[in-house]
Amino acid sequence: MAEQNLKNHARFVPSFHFFALPVFGINFVWSLYKLRYLGFSFAGIFGVLFAAALVVLALRARLFALAVQDRLIRLEERLRYERVLPEELRWRADELTVNQFVSLRFASDDELPALMKKVLDERVTNRKAIKQLIKNWRPDYLRA
Repeated sequence: MAEQNLKNHARFVPSFHFFALPVFGINFVWSLYKLRYLGFSFAGIFGVLFAAALVVLALRARLFALAVQDRLIRLEERLRYERVLPEELRWRADELTVNQFVSLRFASDDELPALMKKVLDERVTNRKAIKQLIKNWRPDYLRA
């Protein structure tokens, strides 16, 4: 496995991103096409609604999984903060947003205290901006 960094840390699941989502999207467009050119009918309308429901289901399932994962990241990082951060910074973890928690997990133990202080003091909330501040990348190979 290649060493993880800012440029390659995003993860795609081929069976989901490159098969299931495109098939659901094509099915939805095809259902609309059939409804338009073959005429309105109960079966046609139901087909469009069913295809739309599949697209929504797939997207929501992905978002639910990512939301649960973000909660786990917050828990893991809070445990890490107890070990790594100085006392005066530990209490400031409550000020972090979810985006800040998720992004700071890539910071090495050595640079985390200074980076966390900078992110909080300067109110940096954009995930990409925070990740760009990281000098020593701590990989997360388990991200879904």
